[in-house]
Amino acid sequence: MDKPPSSESPRIAVLPATAPEWMREAVTVAGGELSTIDRADALVWGAARDPKGLEAVLAESDHLQWIQLPFAGVEEFAHLIDDQRLWTCGKGVYAEPVAEMAVTLSLSGLRGISTYSRATEWSKPQGRNLIGSRVTILGGGGITEQIARLLAGFDCHITVVRNRVNDMDGVDVVLESDRLLDALPGADVVILALPLTADTTGMMGRNEFEAMESHAWLVNVARGKHVVTDDLVWALQNGVIGGAALDVTDPEPLPAGHPLWSLHNCVITPHVGNTPEMAVPLLSERISANVRAWLDGRELIGPVDPELGY
Repeated sequence: MDKPPSSESPRIAVLPATAPEWMREAVTVAGGELSTIDRADALVWGAARDPKGLEAVLAESDHLQWIQLPFAGVEEFAHLIDDQRLWTCGKGVYAEPVAEMAVTLSLSGLRGISTYSRATEWSKPQGRNLIGSRVTILGGGGITEQIARLLAGFDCHITVVRNRVNDMDGVDVVLESDRLLDALPGADVVILALPLTADTTGMMGRNEFEAMESHAWLVNVARGKHVVTDDLVWALQNGVIGGAALDVTDPEPLPAGHPLWSLHNCVITPHVGNTPEMAVPLLSERISANVRAWLDGRELIGPVDPELGY
């Protein structure tokens, strides 16, 4: 795909009109020229939950060469992603804060914080160390790389399940995705940190929970739909697994009165692995970096593979 020569300022539209002003500032500080959509070479889309709005824009804008999406997860836009344009997203930009959340939830689960926090009187001791534990992580992207880095001081044995088997720093074993069930027995913590696709929807269900250790905790910092929620409730109620720490749920938001809220072995946080306070400077820099790369004719960061869907 042709890119503008380095002597030109790329013309970039930031839409919809309600997109935050810092997105426009991220474009201009990097040398981009803010443009109306009819003159634009590229589009920064600032409405992470409005795929219909983007679809309407694209239907009238065949001339756009590059689309920047705001979130790392692009499942809501997957039906729009094609090989006629260059697509990028926030892939990897939120890895550090989300990894920190994964470790926080792992510690909270293993050390019994959920039970203690609900107690109304002095209770019996419980808990296991994260130090020296066995951790299985589903997904091999930037979040997993950062989790492995953070766990280095805990001397964990780390197994990663991913689509492509590659050596990873700080990881002891890497398995292909079809060996998920081999990676669950023996793990003290199972962390979900992977994109949501047709293949990963519902990947954690009754069979997988039965393969886990009875003391093991499931930690989900990816997407709620990776987990079959009714099966998770069953596993928690019957002591099939030790517990679940969920930053994401299905459905989301989790409605009041849902059984997960009342389970002592379930920790729920409202999708805050990456808060606006964390996200704004990180995504702003990603947009600026990609505008500079576009201007210089360099490869952009966070490309989306139309075939893989992430």
